Amino acid sequence: MKFSKKLVLKIFLILFTNQFFFNAPKSQSAEKIKIIYSVFSRTVTVDSLKTFAESGNSSKSLRKILNATGSSDNEIRSVINNNFEIPITIASKLVYSEIGNVILNRISSILHTPNTNDERTGMLALRSTVIKGLYTGNGKINLVSFFESYPTKTVILNVNALSKVMNKVQSISELLEFFTSKPLEKIKNY
Repeated sequence: MKFSKKLVLKIFLILFTNQFFFNAPKSQSAEKIKIIYSVFSRTVTVDSLKTFAESGNSSKSLRKILNATGSSDNEIRSVINNNFEIPITIASKLVYSEIGNVILNRISSILHTPNTNDERTGMLALRSTVIKGLYTGNGKINLVSFFESYPTKTVILNVNALSKVMNKVQSISELLEFFTSKPLEKIKNY
């Protein structure tokens, strides 16, 4: 009996100290955003979006997309840099609630992983993104930190699906109100 305990302890120590078992890959984060509109697509890097958000300088591919929006750089930068503050505990409750599932389901049609075959995969990616983004941002998240927290190297942004949602909502502020304020009040009351 003592022999087997010692053997188990030795094996455990060997495995514990062996660097081979501790070279686990880092969790991925998005490096590229692939923007799809009908049959056309453009890819921008998250780093170029971050540089634009911080300094206003944009890469060639990002500049083409920014020009297509018809908005000024300052307006776009303010949207990108807009921090949403929410305690992680409330966000966790929200993303696992019924209304959170509805919201994540809608968003997963707009933002999703490259090979999403079902809505569950997209919802899981979004859940982890929100929680990781809030954690690394100390309770705050913006678009850059959102994309930096996304668990795959490429994020697909489907402009057609975004347009459908935007047609139902009059403005960005209504969209943000729809996705954040209403569900939060119900969650805060739990």
